[in-house]
Amino acid sequence: MKEKVILAYSGGLDTTAIIPWLKEHFDYEVICCCIDCGQGNELDGLEERAKLSGASKLYIEDLVDDFCDNYIVPCVQAGAVYEHKYLLGTSMARPAIAKRLVEIARKEGASAICHGATGKGNDQIRFELGIKALAPDLKIIAPWRMTDVWTMKSREDEIEYCRQHGINLPFSSDNSYSRDRNLWHISHEGLELEDPANEPNYDHLLVLGVTPEKAPDEPEYVTMTFEAGVPTSINGEKMKVSDIIKKLNALGGKHGIGIVDIVENRVVGMKSRGVYETPGGTILMEAHDQLEELVLDRATMEVKKDMGNKMAQIVYEGKWFTPLREAVQAFVESTQKYVTGEVKFKLYKGNIIKAGTTSPYSLYSESLASFTTGDLYNHHDADGFITLFGLPLKVRAMKMAEIEKAKEK
Repeated sequence: MKEKVILAYSGGLDTTAIIPWLKEHFDYEVICCCIDCGQGNELDGLEERAKLSGASKLYIEDLVDDFCDNYIVPCVQAGAVYEHKYLLGTSMARPAIAKRLVEIARKEGASAICHGATGKGNDQIRFELGIKALAPDLKIIAPWRMTDVWTMKSREDEIEYCRQHGINLPFSSDNSYSRDRNLWHISHEGLELEDPANEPNYDHLLVLGVTPEKAPDEPEYVTMTFEAGVPTSINGEKMKVSDIIKKLNALGGKHGIGIVDIVENRVVGMKSRGVYETPGGTILMEAHDQLEELVLDRATMEVKKDMGNKMAQIVYEGKWFTPLREAVQAFVESTQKYVTGEVKFKLYKGNIIKAGTTSPYSLYSESLASFTTGDLYNHHDADGFITLFGLPLKVRAMKMAEIEKAKEK
């Protein structure tokens, strides 16, 4: 009986060419597994394509709600943003995909998992760290790193390889952006983006929305509610998280929200330039931050900011299935107990503008914050506080003055 390999299958040219390649070089029975994290019509026609290419079976696994509830929500709650801009759209999806690939491999009794990530990118790390953490016994096959047997170097080579193996599919060799899409975002790399000196061709590039210049001239008000840090409704309509993100994507795309042009530091050591569209995610993160401002105390906010940066690094580097991620997430979850309330804002030409926030757990006190003197705050108390708070500064200044005076003698 042939050994089985589970192929992380997107239906694109790379993974289509990998099917006959695996059979030719390893004599595997190839079982394709396409993980649906909300990539939309990219899944159309996959079953026929996989079978035509020589796969014995195709799984199409709907992970949209799992992706939203168990990966997106923890990152939103943490405020996890990589290098100040990237909202981790691809990074969050990879551990969810790796986990399901392992589950299918166990179900099928497979001995290996194969992915089509390149040897220059982050995804190879994310997939393989996830697989190693969950199934250290499984072999991992990464064709793009196996240059002795994977000799294809271009789309033209892959198309010709498929043709030689009787696979005539509607792939073209034209140069297009390299994209990754799921419910949270879509990323764009390649073409003019490869030179940071070039402005992105947004008219050709954007998929989920428009530029702020082309957004409506009228603002649109939106109201959201949260319970314990989890979004629960938009404009009074209760929804599950995945539907909230879909709705926010439509609203954000319409108003030119969430377009980011970034040069980021990849895990493998190089810089790469890409454009990310994250319309709904940008709104959701901002709304959550807006509510946290009311309910978290200063010391917790300070530490949580550090934990958010740490969470972003963990997720970006593919270390989801680690004790560190669990520990950071546990801290974050403890801060979310009272992140409950309503957030109102307006969307206007790429901007998310506050329009009022309320929470039953708000720490904001109008009597304390106003210029009138309330019962809890006596202006004279500030004298002693500033004296003690500034004591180290004063002592140092006195010492430096003493040293300078000694030098003059």
